[in-house]
Order: sequence, then C-alpha cells, then structure tokens
Amino acid sequence: MNIYRKVYEFAASAGAFEGYVYQKRLDDIDLNALTNWVSNLLSAYKLLSPDVRNEFQTSCDQTLGRAIRSVISFLETNHDIVISLKSMVKGELPESPDDFKKTEWFRRNRVHIVSIKTRRP
Repeated sequence: MNIYRKVYEFAASAGAFEGYVYQKRLDDIDLNALTNWVSNLLSAYKLLSPDVRNEFQTSCDQTLGRAIRSVISFLETNHDIVISLKSMVKGELPESPDDFKKTEWFRRNRVHIVSIKTRRP
C-alpha cells in the first residue's frame, strides 16, 4: 500500500475516533469497539516508520490528545485504552477536548463554495 494512503487511513481513523469519543459518557460507548479501534490505531501507528510519523506527529498529538481528554472523562487514566492512546502522543496533551491549536495551512488558497438552490419537481 502506498505510504500516503497509509497515512491518510491512519489520520482518518484517528479523527473519526476523536469525534466518536467527544462529549461522551461511558453509557454512550461500546467499550469492546473502542478497545478494537485503539488497538487498530496503535498497530497502524507502529507500522509507519519513525521518519513518516515525525512528519505528522504534532498533528497526531493534537488529535489523539483531544481524544484522550475526552476518554479520561469516562475512563481512569491507567486504563489500557488510555495508556495505548498516550503511547502515540509524544508532546504535551491539549488542555481540553476543545483545545484546537493548529495552523490552517489551506486558508491561503481557499476555495469558495457557491451554494445553488435547486427546486425539486
């Protein structure tokens, strides 16, 4: 599999995970699915070379860091899921699940989307 595809699939899964756990309670979560998801994330992360991981590590720290902040609201910090997630974060955790500190590199070449209203027959 192409390296760009591997990175994309890892990042997409990490972002989806962040969204899944955001503002959830333990009653809202399927713990078995969560365990499998984190296990798959960790396996994918470890399969990427350190050089490749270094290219996106800061963004990964932010995404998984916010997810960790969400998860520790319903699981103990010493839970296996939290430990596995923290093993993929190399920097400091964000302050909260809402702590977004990213540079939007794409704003310079922003594409404006025009909404067209259509009538249904």
